[in-house]
Amino acid sequence: MEIGVGLPTTVPDKSGPELPQWARRAEECGFASLGVLDRLAYDNFESLVSLAAAAAATERIRLASTILIATYRGGAALLAKQAATVDAISGGRLTLGVATGGRDDDYLATGADYAGRGDAMDRLLRELREIWAGQGPNGAIGPHPTRENGIPLLVGGHSGRAMRRSAEFGTGWIAGGNSVTAYAELVRRAQQTWREAGRTEKPRMVSLVYASLGPDSLQVAGSYLRGYYSFVGPKAERTASGVLADAVQLKDAVQAYAEAGCDELILLPCTADLKQVELLAEAAL
Repeated sequence: MEIGVGLPTTVPDKSGPELPQWARRAEECGFASLGVLDRLAYDNFESLVSLAAAAAATERIRLASTILIATYRGGAALLAKQAATVDAISGGRLTLGVATGGRDDDYLATGADYAGRGDAMDRLLRELREIWAGQGPNGAIGPHPTRENGIPLLVGGHSGRAMRRSAEFGTGWIAGGNSVTAYAELVRRAQQTWREAGRTEKPRMVSLVYASLGPDSLQVAGSYLRGYYSFVGPKAERTASGVLADAVQLKDAVQAYAEAGCDELILLPCTADLKQVELLAEAAL
């Protein structure tokens, strides 16, 4: 199982000038990928812009939106160009993870249809594939993705429809916010959905966990996560209490996710302190 680390784009102490430093440090420490969370109606850095900054500061580490709330972004053409540009800047290191999201305020901020986001996602993913293949309805929209088959797509969501969407359009499926016990069952369901859809290849299974190490780690993580997830009530407290705040606990979780069928586990930080990169690498890699 590969281990990635999140960029600190949603944490209270985020810093623009330090974001490329975090990316370089993660690459130097041996992480496989850099993930990024997405919100609009929140005080965070924009996801694709952040990945572009990370791309310019690194050479090897893969980049992934984990996930991008793609359906409030106004259609496929602009998103196809933005993603292909980040892919080009990085030399073909981008994976685009997408999901519909669960906050209506993100959609209200752009005037997008929250209730119809499932149908919109199906259309968008189909159009992304067509545009990257040079078959867009409005002619060629470049740049062309670096890899022959386009940019890899991870599709998130726990519903049956989301899993079917991953089987139709994706190269894998991504989960977030689950216990490792629940994740094992979700992996089984996703793989079964792919088989039922006639996909013969094994989907790439990805998951996210929050981790915070060092002095006052629980306090720092708790303050951040209770605020970030305040819109979902009880889940905020469950997420805050479930953060991996001990090196042994993190090592055990890494082993458990690997045994549950995870191909890549991304550790989401709860602070932008650069010391976190080394602490997480020491415990998890």
